[in-house]
Amino acid sequence: MTTAAEFLAVSRRFGDFTAVDALDLAIREGELTTLLGPSGCGKTTSLRMLAGYLSPTEGSIFIGGKDVTNTPPEKRDLGMVFQSYALFPHMSVADNVGYGLKLRKVPRAERAKRVAEALELVGLGHLADRRPKALSGGQQQRVALARAIVIRPRLLLLDEPLSNLDARLRVQMREEIRRIQGEAGLTVVLVTHDQEEALEMSDRMVVMNGGRVMQEGPPDDLFPAPANRFVAEFLGYENFFELPGRGLVTVRPELLRVHGPSRNGNTESGEGTAVSATVTSIAYRGVELRVSLDAVDATGATVPLIASVRRDTVASEDLPALLPGGRVTVSAAPGHLVALES
Repeated sequence: MTTAAEFLAVSRRFGDFTAVDALDLAIREGELTTLLGPSGCGKTTSLRMLAGYLSPTEGSIFIGGKDVTNTPPEKRDLGMVFQSYALFPHMSVADNVGYGLKLRKVPRAERAKRVAEALELVGLGHLADRRPKALSGGQQQRVALARAIVIRPRLLLLDEPLSNLDARLRVQMREEIRRIQGEAGLTVVLVTHDQEEALEMSDRMVVMNGGRVMQEGPPDDLFPAPANRFVAEFLGYENFFELPGRGLVTVRPELLRVHGPSRNGNTESGEGTAVSATVTSIAYRGVELRVSLDAVDATGATVPLIASVRRDTVASEDLPALLPGGRVTVSAAPGHLVALES
């Protein structure tokens, strides 16, 4: 697949602080790539260097095979949507969307045609004459998106564009961005700290921490096989314990099975691993019970575990043990255990 953009050994330091550390990363043409991680991991700094708003301390950045390390933002052929949208309040929706075309001296008739096409693409053709203050947050976000794509950029950069929306609108806009990306054939780089957002929207996820890439790949490859504890925790894994001969492993709460204390001790069998545990609390979550437990792993350490259990799948003889203080056995199938790098 063609590479749309590339970081080669890129670092960025602010005084003694290294925000991005020797980053090597290829952005593939036509894909939506997410830079994912907690605050301070280097994702926004990386995006701003790609956009040209920051210069690397070391290394090179290429767009379309051309070295753009020292090229100013306006000459990189990029569209960008910021967290704040940055719409001009005194301009109509249509004028906001067409602003970049006007700067590029696109003729008026062509400009009007492309603005109309972009607004139809984001579903706002009927609001072309409105001012931004008359729009909802979701509509303003769509205007910012239309303004970015109307210039037909080589790359579309999105800096946490959904963080100011409520939960319902965030879900809606995830679907809209994916639809628009597919219909327009855009290459998109999205910065987010929301792992659910990244899993749902990405063709490729890049998990960052401390200015470095911890792991990258398609969501359906990365999610079931996190490389290390940081990636696992960031993707929502909650259970970590040591097993004989396996080292540190993790398993998701919904893949832990909870039984009565019929099997005692820590064992491994063809069914995976079985660990004795004590129930510490139960939280009712509609169709599920969130069971918190304390268990002892191979090192002798007491480790907290979380199991998400459907009540209707628990055998009647096991129900009495599902109370605080109850002794149970927790097991997981071999294929559900993920070995992690130490």
